Amino acid sequence: MVFSSLVFIYIFLTFTFILYFFAAKSIRQKNAVLLVMSLFFYAWGEPKWIILMLISTAVEYYGAIMVDEYKEERPEIAKAALAVSVSVSLGFLFIFKYFDFFAFNFNQTFNTNISLLGFTLPIGISFYTFQTITYIVDVYRGKAEVQHSYPRLLLYVSMFPQLIAGPIVKYVDVEKQLTARTSSGRKVGDGAFRFLVGLSKKAIFANVAGEIAKQFLDGNLKELSVVGAWMGILAYTLQIYYDFSAYSDMAIGLGKIFGFDYPENFNYPYISKSITEFWKRWHISLTTFFREYLYIPLGGNRKHHVINLLIVWALTGLWHGAAWNFILWGLYYYLIIVLERLFLGNVLERCPKVLQHIYTMFLVIIGWGFFYFDDMERLKSFFWIMFGINGNPFANITDKSVFINHILFFAVAIIAATPVSKIIRKYFTKLSAKSSTMSYVCDAALILTGVFLLFINTAALVGSTYNPFLYFRF
Repeated sequence: MVFSSLVFIYIFLTFTFILYFFAAKSIRQKNAVLLVMSLFFYAWGEPKWIILMLISTAVEYYGAIMVDEYKEERPEIAKAALAVSVSVSLGFLFIFKYFDFFAFNFNQTFNTNISLLGFTLPIGISFYTFQTITYIVDVYRGKAEVQHSYPRLLLYVSMFPQLIAGPIVKYVDVEKQLTARTSSGRKVGDGAFRFLVGLSKKAIFANVAGEIAKQFLDGNLKELSVVGAWMGILAYTLQIYYDFSAYSDMAIGLGKIFGFDYPENFNYPYISKSITEFWKRWHISLTTFFREYLYIPLGGNRKHHVINLLIVWALTGLWHGAAWNFILWGLYYYLIIVLERLFLGNVLERCPKVLQHIYTMFLVIIGWGFFYFDDMERLKSFFWIMFGINGNPFANITDKSVFINHILFFAVAIIAATPVSKIIRKYFTKLSAKSSTMSYVCDAALILTGVFLLFINTAALVGSTYNPFLYFRF
């Protein structure tokens, strides 16, 4: 079940809303509703892997209890409990996501015959594994209280708004909200509107951009022109931003409806003026995790920071998928960020801002080429085509047709990826604060806009045959 489906919007979400706000009275009952519905949500697509999530959560649950019990008097036992718990969770992630990749490459390199496991990737395992790690590590660090209720910890791990595609929510961010949170008409309304904005990003922008990208990038590359290659990867650049930020928007909106405040995951990354800034704005929860739970413990900027960055970016690439293109993608960003730290950042600061934006977007678009093609030969051919090296035509009739038919879409999608909507929201917030009358007018306009968005998104989903969520596979 995906958020951008009519079953989720009109059946699952409606039923959950009724149970949560009308049937459940106490916070304990509300938590029970969310837990049951979250497990049902996960079971809808992956029933057999619920056991894996339950076991992974139980490992961290009992491990954290041991950590809390022994960290003062027997710190060596607490460290051992922490190490074992984290290792088991990462072991599950390795077995189900990475074992076959490493075994296959080991067989190819050393002519061995290690049997592959052939597991399908459990949805959301990368996200909930990292979340359970934040819990036990922060208990060890003394930043979080140990959770003595397994159902409550399982609720944190399995909450359907952010379970399968993030954002990665640290336990300390929602620790208090698990036992004490409030809902109001204003908060529910704001959450619903945020959800509808995310749904619009997905159903209108991401899906259309994805169809354009697929048309250019999935066919015979020998027939692809230079212009077609750039148009296809530009469409994918828009698709992956709108796809992933859409899910984050919907997750944050749904969390707000039920009283949870999830961290922002995107901050208009395509307005960045450097790659370093881009990664402060893109998938913020992932970069935060790697900084706080890997980079800083390794030594951060204090010692061996170049090596530390190499480890972090290699693992960042590998986190996105068990394939060489993702590792190359991570190392690509590692190289750029190291260069920016050494000298390139200072050079950029002396350049006009427009050149900084062009530099950043050029490198980001190239990066998405690594991300898109998991076949190394197709990846190589695509880059050759982009830069006119292998003799493909500069343009063809298909390029012109697609450009003319979608020029308005590209223009609107590019503008919408900037803080224009943020500026408009600030304007209406100031306007509504001027008087009670203006407040009512702005509220009415917001409600009407929400109804309109629900209508056009429903229409888009009814007529759409292309509706994937890209980050489900990570």
